[in-house]
Amino acid sequence: MTISLRARFWRFVMRVAFKNQNMKVEQYHLQTAQGGHWMRQMYKRMPIERIAIDGMPAAWIRPDGADDTKVVIHLHGGGYVTGFIDSHLMMCVPMAKTLKRKILMPEYRLAPANRFPAALEDSLKAYRWLLAQDTDPRDLVLSGDSAGGGLVLATALSLRDAGDPLPAALICISPWADLTDRGASHTTNATVESVLRTDVLNEWARFYTDETNLTNPLVSPVHADLRGLPPLLIQVGHDEILLDDSVTLAQHAKAAGVNVTLRIWDDMWHAWPVLGGLIPESRTAFEEMNKFLRECEVLKDGKVLAEKGFGKNIRE
Repeated sequence: MTISLRARFWRFVMRVAFKNQNMKVEQYHLQTAQGGHWMRQMYKRMPIERIAIDGMPAAWIRPDGADDTKVVIHLHGGGYVTGFIDSHLMMCVPMAKTLKRKILMPEYRLAPANRFPAALEDSLKAYRWLLAQDTDPRDLVLSGDSAGGGLVLATALSLRDAGDPLPAALICISPWADLTDRGASHTTNATVESVLRTDVLNEWARFYTDETNLTNPLVSPVHADLRGLPPLLIQVGHDEILLDDSVTLAQHAKAAGVNVTLRIWDDMWHAWPVLGGLIPESRTAFEEMNKFLRECEVLKDGKVLAEKGFGKNIRE
């Protein structure tokens, strides 16, 4: 697969904006806040409803033609230390349009002010709030990018262990699923990665939780028993330092009997769908999600009818 010229341009921009800068958390907050203001203006005509879920800020995205019964809860990325609703509108607005589903975006608490398990508690709060609104869990999907992808898995594991009804499917975009940052791709992809740096991730991981807690399955789901989880789609760029997080996660999910699809995108960087309409590859990723969710609708009574397989690039 050859990436578009626009993707090549934005890969360069992302490298300059993030990879080549030695920014502190406060600077990341400022940069994402500035971007969020621009996106808020860009999408001010979009029907985005700001709400609070027991005091937690959240937002509904309701695209025209959406199935009013089907909901995606999207957990934003940002290394558990940055990111918020407005920083992810560029992704979630076109994603909602492509999926023809409502998206609920909870603004979970961030570290270092709010360490683990604050973010997990907030994602569980959003999910259980929807259940209390009589939303059928078979109409619910959990999705997330980067740290949000790891949080999707932690949420699903917590729901499973608590005996709560599980969502119909899970979508993880470039998940940060191993906060020990020991995957080989941290070394092999260090020179081609366009966004992340291992030293920064190490710092953020320790902002989120104690070093002795990094292998906790609810912190690093690659260490979890994944049995009983819903169908899982993982999208990851081939050039990411977090590539091995996704590969290891998919291997463990398959071994646990989870219906898992791993899709590795050639030449793509970390969490590229966040750029939304700026690159055509984002729409292709959303269309892939849509196909995956349509396939999940063949599930009956919460049971997987057949495993669809596992591989490097299942969907071309």
